[in-house]
Amino acid sequence: MTVTRNTLEIAAPAEKVYALASATERWPQILPHYRYVRVLAENGPTRLVAMSAWRDVFPVRWVAEQTNDPAGPHIAFKHVRGWTRGMDVEWLFERFAGGTRVTIEHRLRFAFPFAAEWLGRHVVSDYFIHGVAAQTLARMKTLAEARA
Repeated sequence: MTVTRNTLEIAAPAEKVYALASATERWPQILPHYRYVRVLAENGPTRLVAMSAWRDVFPVRWVAEQTNDPAGPHIAFKHVRGWTRGMDVEWLFERFAGGTRVTIEHRLRFAFPFAAEWLGRHVVSDYFIHGVAAQTLARMKTLAEARA
């Protein structure tokens, strides 16, 4: 299993950052690297979303179950379709005196065991996952701090 973490400190309350992050249907309007997010089904705090983002010139796409917990706050995704099927993603919000430390953690059990270490680590995690998550957090920081 490969684990990828992206962390950024944001000078805004956790509730503001969570509000931006949990509204994935709005991501294509606020995150330039997102091509689309389509809500396929919704049941209370859980929804099924089809998502696609750009990593440089490469389009990547997946379908995930998203569970929102505003009380935490906490957001969890379980990828159910696509190359990253089986990947678990958590958005962790840690309050501190200057705002919120946000961590996006991806845990990938790659579907092809023979290639898991090299392909999973160097291509999927290091290039695609880390790159998209870093762009996402940087833009969330800009937006949340402008609204704080």
